[in-house]
Amino acid sequence: QVQLVESGGGLVQAGGSLRLSCAASGRTFSMSAMGWFRRAPGKEREFVASMNWSGDRSYYGDSVKGRFTITRDNAKNTVYLQMNGLKPEDTAVYYCAADLNGDPAVLFEYEYYGQGTQVTVSS
Repeated sequence: QVQLVESGGGLVQAGGSLRLSCAASGRTFSMSAMGWFRRAPGKEREFVASMNWSGDRSYYGDSVKGRFTITRDNAKNTVYLQMNGLKPEDTAVYYCAADLNGDPAVLFEYEYYGQGTQVTVSS
């Protein structure tokens, strides 16, 4: 089992920045992939970013490339999502995800999800 707790969401003006954190506990030594997804009201879940646990491979959704960065601190079992140049269309609930076996390059359905954190970007 893996438990995930997100934090760092909030209200920010367009053009601003936020950093989301995802603290993992449990079988963290077995994780092969970590990811971030988001869901805006009335829209489908959208892939945001992912990385392998060693951190040498990362992937991004087209809508966030060049603005968002996924990183991790293995000593703290924490994954971060640095979000710069935020736009109103980035407004959504952001979810952290973890998987014990999947390839972050192609994985869309993860085994574990956090409870989500709200990000609201005002224009």
